Amino acid sequence: MNEDVYQATLRQRAHRRFTDQPVTDDELAKVLEAGRWTGSAKNAQPWGFVVVRDPERKEALADTARFGVPLRAAPMAIALVGTRDAYEFDIGRLAQNMMLAADAIGLGTCPVTLYESVKAKELLKVPVDHHLRYALAVGHPDRSAPSRAPSSGGGRKPLHDIVSDEIF
Repeated sequence: MNEDVYQATLRQRAHRRFTDQPVTDDELAKVLEAGRWTGSAKNAQPWGFVVVRDPERKEALADTARFGVPLRAAPMAIALVGTRDAYEFDIGRLAQNMMLAADAIGLGTCPVTLYESVKAKELLKVPVDHHLRYALAVGHPDRSAPSRAPSSGGGRKPLHDIVSDEIF
């Protein structure tokens, strides 16, 4: 077992506050490469990425989300575009791989749902028959900002509350 990978998976968290330090091209390439290598149904790789660095465009993208604060706070966003045959499960796998890769190189991320997807697609010139429901806020996490206390006491429900044998 690779203990480092396991521990990275357990510690991965969404970051909502970022420093002003820009994401380097090398850092971005590593996150995108992790996305490129994500598995998908039938290896269809039904996705594309739109990197958004322009503050005005990022602000407009944040306006298509109900909870767009992380997009406003981060120096960059990566919009996860699903092709016409994309499964949401695959887009979720894609997001998680990119988030884990970002964490591994010292970046923070936060997934954001773009509730006004039609507006988001228009903004980023995504074809009408493609899907744009999610984006990642990406940047160097502001570790000086106070973290929010987990609402459930320990951050995660105990396994005995969520695991059933044989039937639900």
